[in-house]
Amino acid sequence: MHNILMKNILVKKLFHWSSTRKLQNAMTFSVILFLFRLVFPDNLSYSPFFVALSEALVILTFYSITLYIIDFIEEKKHSPLSVILNAGILNALIFFVLSVISPVFNELFGSNSNGGFIYSIAAIFLAFLFIVALSYNFSVFRSLFFLKQKRNPSFYFNTMTGFFLACSLASTVSFLHVEFGDFKTALLVVSILLITINSIRTSWIAFLTKKEKKYLLIISVVLSILFGVNIGLSNSGNLFVTQALTEFSPALHEFLVLMMSYGCIYFSVVFFTTLFHMPTAEAFDRKAQEVSSLMDLSRLMTQVFDFKELAETVTDITMKVCNSDSAWLISGEDGDFNLSAVKNIGYLEADKITDTLTKSYGLRKITGVKTISLEQLKAGNSTSAGEMPGTDFRMLAVSPLKVHDEINGYLIAARKSEDAFDDDDQKSIAAFADYAAVAIENAKLLAESLEKERMEKELDVAREIQYKILPDKTPQIENLQVSALFVPAFEVGGDYYDFFRLEGDRLGFVIADVSGKGIPAAFIMAEVKGIFESLARLIQSPREVLIKANEALRSSLDRKNFVTVIYGVLDLKSGTAFISRAGHSPVLLVRDQTIAELKPCGMGLGLDFSSNFSNSLEEIQIKLKENDILLLYTDGIPESKNAELEDFGYERFNKVILENAEGPIDIISKRIMKEVAIFSQGKPQHDDITLVIFKWKNKFNKSGEV
Repeated sequence: MHNILMKNILVKKLFHWSSTRKLQNAMTFSVILFLFRLVFPDNLSYSPFFVALSEALVILTFYSITLYIIDFIEEKKHSPLSVILNAGILNALIFFVLSVISPVFNELFGSNSNGGFIYSIAAIFLAFLFIVALSYNFSVFRSLFFLKQKRNPSFYFNTMTGFFLACSLASTVSFLHVEFGDFKTALLVVSILLITINSIRTSWIAFLTKKEKKYLLIISVVLSILFGVNIGLSNSGNLFVTQALTEFSPALHEFLVLMMSYGCIYFSVVFFTTLFHMPTAEAFDRKAQEVSSLMDLSRLMTQVFDFKELAETVTDITMKVCNSDSAWLISGEDGDFNLSAVKNIGYLEADKITDTLTKSYGLRKITGVKTISLEQLKAGNSTSAGEMPGTDFRMLAVSPLKVHDEINGYLIAARKSEDAFDDDDQKSIAAFADYAAVAIENAKLLAESLEKERMEKELDVAREIQYKILPDKTPQIENLQVSALFVPAFEVGGDYYDFFRLEGDRLGFVIADVSGKGIPAAFIMAEVKGIFESLARLIQSPREVLIKANEALRSSLDRKNFVTVIYGVLDLKSGTAFISRAGHSPVLLVRDQTIAELKPCGMGLGLDFSSNFSNSLEEIQIKLKENDILLLYTDGIPESKNAELEDFGYERFNKVILENAEGPIDIISKRIMKEVAIFSQGKPQHDDITLVIFKWKNKFNKSGEV
């Protein structure tokens, strides 16, 4: 973006520098020509060398001024009428000079062209006036000639310019009493012929609006007459101005006649061309407005994501382009449509008409653009006719808002006249309905995207809170290695584990799995944490802790939710563990390269709040040996699935444990997760994974019992 901006600034600076340089050249040649004619006022009385030098200075001055004016006009070529109007003003000035100023100078100097210094100054200033005026006229004709041309016709214009120059120089030679005879006449005839051919290139007229074409008709008539009168005046040898101009530069006088002829022929052609374009001007304006409107809609759809604003724009453009008296847009899903935007009609009236259209005609039946007469609609159904409000509208055009073959609303245009909507009207309405449909879809997708983004932010907060709820590190105990791992299936999960340092050099531990996934499970998990943190420090028996936890969850869990838990307490001096299980996966005891499943009885928390729950619970006692491993896990590990929907299973799980049992327990956790990831590659994780591992290291007691 910065590079583009710098490039635009550089182009503007170069253009300004070039334009300034051209203006300096024009002023330089103008000053040289002025001084030269001031020193040698009587051009034709000198030798041919001075005449040639004078004409060369005139041509260079004209050329340099024209180059500067061309840049000036190029900036305004998007508005050809203003450029033409300026040319008309200059030609009106030429007419004024020829018709009014000339008689005044004739009275002052008479027929004697040798009027002294004042006469010379007047002649020079008049000549410069004509040079500037003719430069501007030439630049205008050049700009109009190339305007809106798909191909480059420079050959034709340059050829005509060459013949203009040849005719002008032939006039200079004739004034030096060199007879050209028929050659000069031939040059003039060819020049007029080229003017006529080049005047036909008026393709820019087709791009004007009807109003501009009407304006151009008036301007072209006035300018044709004005140029024609100026031809007669410039050819009059009795006027002071024409005499002075001829004596100053015969080439300039001849060029004046040619340019006036060009103007007369060109604007005559413009008049008839514009006249022929008038019958189709309204249709062209309409098509141009349609294209412009579609471009505006496309731009709005990429910049504006508010559906209400887009809907109002669509109805406004539909009313203008389709020559309707009002328009409204309804949107919705599954036949439940609501007014989204109305233009030039009341909400109540639009709603009544839509309701009548729905009941009488069956709005859902309209799958393409449909023209409907309200009179026929009311006449065909007396019930709906009684419900119709007093309305001046007679004709409707209805187009569905369709995206992926699903109708999400309708765009309706209405007319008060009985003129049916023609094919062009229907195509326009269909096009705007398509844009409105896309706008609705974009607005819906944007809303969903914003909602998803909001949810993701909330989930980020929830995930951060959940990780703060879980222990940030495992307990550091001299004769016990502890490892823990938690991998949620979604942003947040329902698994939970924790450790509690208790009195008497004991360690409480818990692992839980809340039924369900996502945020609801995470909320229950947070409540479970609070319950166990409170009960663990008040009650020593794991079985009693689970009984109280079940009672505490009575008001939080419904029939759809339950929690499986293993809670235990480990005596860090003796290596004795007391464990109770409430419906959770078994505890794995790894000893001497064998794995035993410890399954104390018990049902999940929340499944039963009667005495059946406490009666089902069992508490077991384990005496750990050196290098014994206790492994607690959730079912997300054995139930992980691959692309063929096969479970990871307990066989693979036990194999990984045994293969790595001799090493550090952190290695066991990593190897288990690695094997699960490899096995379920290509299949997303469907359940939370939690793993807690203890390895007993008692240097003083090598014996143990279970």
